Amino acid sequence: PLQHQSSDSHRATIMLISQSPYLTVAANAFAAIFVGFGVNAKVRPGHGLTFFERSMSQKPSDRKTVEGIMAVYGIRDVFMGRAIYIANNVISTTESNANSKAASSGWMLLAASGVAFFDGLVCWRSGSGGQMNHWGYAPMIALVGLSLLEVFDATAAEY
Repeated sequence: PLQHQSSDSHRATIMLISQSPYLTVAANAFAAIFVGFGVNAKVRPGHGLTFFERSMSQKPSDRKTVEGIMAVYGIRDVFMGRAIYIANNVISTTESNANSKAASSGWMLLAASGVAFFDGLVCWRSGSGGQMNHWGYAPMIALVGLSLLEVFDATAAEY
């Protein structure tokens, strides 16, 4: 933790935002959500489409194509969730690389936030109306990622 020496010789310890244990919990929660979305898209492609405000076609050839696309979408989400989890938990946590572990998690979360943003953009551009199903959580993921990247620590460090 950062220590600040005040003028009256009292030491104050300030926990930087990037060092909060709640960020690890939040990152793991987002990882689990991505894995859940991915499994849902693969196992129940029709339900996975509802996040895009779309429904499954009744035409067999279209249905097969959409099921294939939803499988790719599901695998992508499972990959993102596992990558966030690995960056957040599996990378060694020795003192010398604790900051790189947080940075790895932070960058993975920013990437995941970008994916959510662009999924929403696709919905918005197609006119389906499902963009808020994606844009609603993209900023939350980005805030956790930026926190892990120490973006919000500057204010605390100036104290």
